[in-house]
Amino acid sequence: MSFVLALDQGTTSSRAIVFDHAGAIRGVAQKEFRQIFPQPGWVEHDPTDIWATQLGVVAEALASAGIGTRDLAALGITNQRETTLLWERASGKPVANAIVWQDRRTAATCDQLRAAGHEPLFRSKTGLVLDAYFSGTKLKWLLDNVSGARERAMRGELAFGTVDSWLIWNLTGGAVHVTDASNASRTLLFDIHRGDWDDELLALLDVPRAVLPTVVASSGVCADATIAGASVPIAGIAGDQQAALFGQACLERGMAKNTYGTGCFLLLNTGAGAVPSSHHLISTIAWKRDGRIDYALEGSVFIAGAVVQWLRDGLKIIRNAAEIEALAASVPDNGGVYLVPAFAGLGAPHWDAYARGAMFGLTRGSTSAHIARAALESIAYQSAEVLRAMQGDARLALAELRVDGGATANNLLMQFQADLLGVPVVRPKVQETTALGAAYLAGLAVGYWKNTDDIRANWRVDRHFEPAMTRERAAELTAGWDKAVKRAKGWA
Repeated sequence: MSFVLALDQGTTSSRAIVFDHAGAIRGVAQKEFRQIFPQPGWVEHDPTDIWATQLGVVAEALASAGIGTRDLAALGITNQRETTLLWERASGKPVANAIVWQDRRTAATCDQLRAAGHEPLFRSKTGLVLDAYFSGTKLKWLLDNVSGARERAMRGELAFGTVDSWLIWNLTGGAVHVTDASNASRTLLFDIHRGDWDDELLALLDVPRAVLPTVVASSGVCADATIAGASVPIAGIAGDQQAALFGQACLERGMAKNTYGTGCFLLLNTGAGAVPSSHHLISTIAWKRDGRIDYALEGSVFIAGAVVQWLRDGLKIIRNAAEIEALAASVPDNGGVYLVPAFAGLGAPHWDAYARGAMFGLTRGSTSAHIARAALESIAYQSAEVLRAMQGDARLALAELRVDGGATANNLLMQFQADLLGVPVVRPKVQETTALGAAYLAGLAVGYWKNTDDIRANWRVDRHFEPAMTRERAAELTAGWDKAVKRAKGWA
């Protein structure tokens, strides 16, 4: 029996998961790595940490499954998106730390481009807003600030990539420099309608074409990885949120999922057409397969699960993430406390790079339990904001929201999310849908799964969370959240 291996390279950890034909997990391994904060608002990773942890968990996952490399039919890769790396082609050595998607150092560059009137051009070609979140201004910063980088890049000596490109480069011993369409669509450099890098955008950000990877399909063999002396086809690549959309079997227009990870990412499949947003969302490529591009509307919440990490590591009011549910449930409500976790600014639908984290409504009666509950509720409030905007853009009412990611194990959060939205929240049996999506994209390319009907048949429900709160109460709570967000904006 053969299997598919998925590499899930995330913001705080690297994972490897072995899946069987039923989409069940047969082996898994995970390792956290260091987060680097050189200045307020700056977030970096050491690229060698990313590669070392990812390679290490591959061996552990295979051992956990009791299989060897030769038992693998294909390899799929999914990754934290927008995180920007630059390395030497000759040596494979990074010229600087990776600039993480959460990093805000290029906010002023985005302001300048916006003031010069360029935002409509970026918006029309890339589907994105001009924000420091995306890769293009991060790459410009590296070329401008790393000694000699721009000159070397123009000579073709350097390679740029998002994390998928970095992993494939290392898995192939530097032989292959590619990315897929879903990751390319997050760079501010890629025309999502033509499906190619755009010279006009490259000129605006002063990025030489010589540093860019070749763009390939999200599902299709693009290279052979060498793992433990054996060759495995790399056949699936997708940014983590697009991979989760695929793994949730949201394969038809109008289906949506929300991933609760470090951030929260709500995606709505819009099919063969890119839907322009009038509610400050982004249009993005969902995936490219079988010669066709499918698109999605997306709303990105920068801080979701990361607020729980902050309670653990910053405030130290919990010892581990799992403790937050019991602590939050020990009080009947938030006691009037609202926590706006704008630690890295606010994403959709606000796009305020200068918002900062804030807590409101504190009294002498406020406890750590109220803060814990406010932290959990902030994840649901932010997601509800995005969904309201999405329904306005797509002009459709959502029947249900499929959810995945680590925080979906928190029943209190999932129930509160259903209460706020007024629609059922559906949690699948296999919650590792990001890795599963990458596995599906890879397996379909090599015939391991025959077609998408196999994918739909594998999807199983773990639990439905039905709305139980009155719409009046939900509106009252939401009004409090809106007031808190307004006061957190424009702080820095």
